[in-house]
Amino acid sequence: MLFRLSDCCEGSLIIDGVDAKDMGLHLLRKNIAYIPQTPFMIQGSIRENLDPFEEFDDELIEKTLKEVKLYDHIITNSANGLATMISETNSVFSVGQKQLLCLARAMIRKTKILVLDEATANVDLETDNFIQEKMKSSFKNCTVLIIAHRLATVIDSDRILVMDGGFGREFDHPFKLLTNEDSDDHISKINEDGSMGFFAKMVLATGEETSK
Repeated sequence: MLFRLSDCCEGSLIIDGVDAKDMGLHLLRKNIAYIPQTPFMIQGSIRENLDPFEEFDDELIEKTLKEVKLYDHIITNSANGLATMISETNSVFSVGQKQLLCLARAMIRKTKILVLDEATANVDLETDNFIQEKMKSSFKNCTVLIIAHRLATVIDSDRILVMDGGFGREFDHPFKLLTNEDSDDHISKINEDGSMGFFAKMVLATGEETSK
C-alpha cells in the first residue's frame, strides 16, 4: 500500500495530511527510501548506485561514504574508485559493506520516509549496531518503518507493532508493552485475561541477561 505496488480498495494511508492514493506515483516513491534484506545494486558504477539520477555533487557522495566508513575502503581496494563498476566489486565488498552502501544511498536522498525490511538480518552484530547508530543520528527528522525479527533492532522505536498469524496483536511504545503502570517489574506486561503480552514473552525468550 505504501509503495502503491497494487491497488488497495480499503483503508487510507495519510502522509502529511494527504492520502497516498491521491499522490502522483513518481512523487510518492521519490520521497521514500527503501533498504531491503538483501543489498540491492544496479548494473553501473559505485557512484551510480548511490546517485543513479546524478542529482547530487561529488562532495556530498564522498562525505556520506566517509560517514558510513566506506570511502577509504573504496579508494584503496577499487581499481577506479567511485567509477568502478559494481560487477567488478564482488571480492571487494562484504554483504555488510554492500548494505552500508544502501544506507549511504538513503542518507544522500534525505527522504522523509525510510523503510527497512529486515535490513540487518544478514549482517554481523557489529555492522548491525553501527547501522542502528547511524539511523539515530542521520534520520532524526524522518519517519522510519522497520520490519525486523531482532528485538534489539526495534527496541528504541517510538511504537512497535507485534504481528502474529498475519494479525496485529499489540501496538504501543515498547516500554508500555513491557510494563504495567503500577508495577516495579520492567518485564511484567499482563493482559486483561491474565496472560503475558506477546512482546513481553519475546523479550523474556531472549534469555535472562538480554531481557534485563
